[in-house]
Amino acid sequence: MTQKISAKVVFIALVAALGGILFGYDTAVISGTTEVVKSQFGLTTGGEGWYVGCALIGSIAGVLVAGMLSDFLGRKKTMLISAVLFSISAIGCAFSPDFTQLVIYRIVGGFGIGIVSIVSPVYISEVAPAEVRGTMVSLYQLFITIGFLLAYLANYLILKGTSMPDYWRPMLGAEAIPDLLFLVLIFFIPESPRWLAVRGQRQDNSEAWKALREKGILKAVLIGSAIAILGQFMGVNAVLYYGPKIFADAGFPNPLFSTVLVGVVNMLTTVIALLIIDKVGRKQLVWWGVGGMIVCLLMIGLYFLPSTNLPNWFMLTFFLLYVFCTAISISAVVFVLLSEMYPNRVRGLAMSIAGLALWVGTYLIGQLTPWMLENLTPAGTFFLFAFMCLPYLWIMYKYVPNTTGKTLEEIEDYWRAKN
Repeated sequence: MTQKISAKVVFIALVAALGGILFGYDTAVISGTTEVVKSQFGLTTGGEGWYVGCALIGSIAGVLVAGMLSDFLGRKKTMLISAVLFSISAIGCAFSPDFTQLVIYRIVGGFGIGIVSIVSPVYISEVAPAEVRGTMVSLYQLFITIGFLLAYLANYLILKGTSMPDYWRPMLGAEAIPDLLFLVLIFFIPESPRWLAVRGQRQDNSEAWKALREKGILKAVLIGSAIAILGQFMGVNAVLYYGPKIFADAGFPNPLFSTVLVGVVNMLTTVIALLIIDKVGRKQLVWWGVGGMIVCLLMIGLYFLPSTNLPNWFMLTFFLLYVFCTAISISAVVFVLLSEMYPNRVRGLAMSIAGLALWVGTYLIGQLTPWMLENLTPAGTFFLFAFMCLPYLWIMYKYVPNTTGKTLEEIEDYWRAKN
C-alpha cells in the first residue's frame, strides 16, 4: 500500500513539475533568438532589452493573479490555464508577422510562466510527505533545467540545420511540443488535498489579506520576497538570457555550443541537488553554493579585465563552475523554501507576493544586463554580481529558519510563534 501511494505521489509531482520544462524553455529559448530578432527588426539596445524583458511583464502579471486563481479555482485548474497560455504563445510567436505581435505573444507566454512558477511548486509541496518534500519540489527546478537544455539544444540544432533567415520562428514555436504533454497529463492528477481541506474554511480573499498582516506571516513574506529578488541580482538569469552574447564577447568561436554546455551542467547539477537537499538541508546548500558563486564571479570578472589576457578555457571553467554552484544552491532551494514557508490558508497569496518580487528582479536584470555589459563592462558586471551575493547570505543566516524535514504545519507554527 505504501509503495502504491508513493508511486502515485511521485507521478503527480512529476506531472506538476512538467510546468518547469515550459518555464525553462520559454525563459532560455530567447538567448538564441536575440541577435537575429534585433537584426531583422532593427532594434536598438533598449529594444533588445524590451524583447528579452517583455515576457517578464507577463510573468509579473501572472504571479499577481496566480495565488488568487489557485486559491479560488484550485491548483489543478490553474495549472491547466497556464498550459493553454503556453500553447497560445508558442504558436503565436511562430507565426507573428511583425515585432509588435511577437511581443504580445511573448507577454502571453510570460503570463503562463508567472502562473506556473507559483502553482506548480505549491501543488507539489502540498502533496509531498515532509521527509521528501525538498526532493519532490526540486523536481520542478530539475524540469526547469531540462527546459533550459531543450531550448539550448533546439537553438543550436535549428541554427545548424536551417537556412531560414527568420530561424527564430521554429525556435520559439517548438515549445508547443512539451506543452501538449503537460496539457494532457494535468487531467490525470487529483486536486491538492490541502487545498480541498481548507476550501470550506476560506471565506474570501479579504480574509487572506488580513491574515498576511499578522506579524509572523508578514515577516515570512518579507523574508521570502527578499531572497527571491536578491537571487536575481547574483547573475543567474543574466547568464541564461545573455549567455551567447557573453561568450561571443569573450571571443568564443561557437557561443551557442558553449551555452549547451551550460545547460548540461545546470541540469546534471540539479539532479545532484535533488538527491541531497533533504539530507544536507536547504541552508547548508546555500552556504557552500553561494560561497562558490562569489569565487567564480570574481574569476570571470578577472578574465574580462583587459590587463589579464587569460585564455578562453579559464573563463569557460569558472563559468561552468559558477553554473554548478548556482544550480546546487539558490536555484535548487528557492522554490522549495518559498513553497513551504507559508501557512495553508495564505500559501497561494503569499507565494504570489514572493513570486512578484522574483519576477520584478528577473525583469530588471533582463532590462539592465545589456546596459551593464556596455557601460560597466563585462568585468564590472560580474564583480557587481559577486557583491550582491553578500546580502543574500546574510538574510539566509539571520532570518530563514531550517525547514528541512518539518511538516508544513510545523513551519506554520514557527512563524505563528513570531507574532
